[in-house]
Amino acid sequence: MSADPTQVLAFETDCHIFDGCGFPAPGLHSFLFEPLWGNADSNQYFNKPMLLALLGSIIIVGFFWAAFRRPKVVPGKLQMVAETGYDFIRRGVVYETIGKKEGEKYVPLIVSLFFFIWMMNLWSIVPVAQFPVTSIIAYPAVLALIVYVLWVSLTFKRHGFVGFFKNVTGYDKSLGAVLPLAMTIEFFSNLLVRPFTHAVRLFANMFAGHTLLLLFTIASWYLLNGIGIAYAGVSFIMTIVMTAFELFIQALQAYVFVLLTCTYIQGALAEHH
Repeated sequence: MSADPTQVLAFETDCHIFDGCGFPAPGLHSFLFEPLWGNADSNQYFNKPMLLALLGSIIIVGFFWAAFRRPKVVPGKLQMVAETGYDFIRRGVVYETIGKKEGEKYVPLIVSLFFFIWMMNLWSIVPVAQFPVTSIIAYPAVLALIVYVLWVSLTFKRHGFVGFFKNVTGYDKSLGAVLPLAMTIEFFSNLLVRPFTHAVRLFANMFAGHTLLLLFTIASWYLLNGIGIAYAGVSFIMTIVMTAFELFIQALQAYVFVLLTCTYIQGALAEHH
């Protein structure tokens, strides 16, 4: 047993109200996992979020492989589901934002990003797994970095150095005396704030959503004692409501991430005026 009483309370499974123990509130410890293999001290280890990310990738690849390995003119149920998801992202996100001609080549990337993020989010409500991988900042950060590198490289390739400078600074000589200030703000906004907010938006929503689910789930168990049973029922209902709401947020955050990605790509390809 740990010498730290707060850690003992945080992981007590038989702790209930009126038993003389504190409420085991979720916190940062809820996002820390012991290595499944390896040594955490040497930073060479494999833990639960890594396993979920790997399994999620295998599930996505396996799903699309099974759906399209033998495509039919009249699709079966699996092919129809896969085509609907693929077509939704291609037409509803990529074509609408970038355009059909320019956007076609980016469809595989955007579709992959959407379903990968969605799957990583969905782990939050899957029994046993019950953890959204994207609530670990490293995962959204790497995805945002991929988009950032793509955006910078596309801007350079399409416009050259001078065009890139104008693109990221919002150069517009009609602004007159405020032009230097406007360019400075745009420069830092595009090169520093943009990738940061792109990652944090996804991370923060998944972190907050998982914390709320934990809060109501733990409260339902904690209140299950004496008169607290009535409150436990309310907390359990809130757990169900929050789970349903989280389903919506998980899909929405994946959609927002790829929509912003397409917006950045469109901005890199557009002519600067």
